[in-house]
Amino acid sequence: MMRNFNIKFPLLVLVLLPGLAYAHVGVEHVSGWLAGIQHPFSGLDHLCAMVAVGLWARQTGGRTLWALPLTFVSVMALGGVLGMMAISLPFIEGGILLSLLILGFLVAFSIQLPLIASAAIVGMFALFHGYAHGAEMPHSISGLVYALGFMLATLILHVMGIATASGLVKIGRPQWLRLTGALITMFGGTLYFVG
Repeated sequence: MMRNFNIKFPLLVLVLLPGLAYAHVGVEHVSGWLAGIQHPFSGLDHLCAMVAVGLWARQTGGRTLWALPLTFVSVMALGGVLGMMAISLPFIEGGILLSLLILGFLVAFSIQLPLIASAAIVGMFALFHGYAHGAEMPHSISGLVYALGFMLATLILHVMGIATASGLVKIGRPQWLRLTGALITMFGGTLYFVG
């Protein structure tokens, strides 16, 4: 019973949360909190990259399990501030697409790097994702509340990645984890060539 819950719950949340986030799109007076929470779920590029961080953190294990998600959220907040302030940062869209290619590749090949290198990679990509979140903030809401919303949503996506990876390992299907990484890389490549 518990084994099925470990797999089904993260997948159920992954399927339902984007729909819940979209439930208020089009409402004229969206709260900053809700707008912040829905933004990471509003694009598959953000969603896949943030889940990939959780997948890789669990796959690598040890201190990276908590260090990578915390690094991502912290640096993403800085990127969000830069985006809200409209401070120019080059290569945003390219950096987001590159995050899918690289993070998916790291998961697909189960690559283990020293903690500092792993945190640097995750932090670099977090800056791009955070900038996009901040730059797309509606002007009529509080930046702080919006940022807290997208930080919480990001943590949820990281936890979903960790839970999914844990479930796949528990049921003896680590190859599915690697396949997920390959699919994320392929998705990033498709976006790159289509966009």
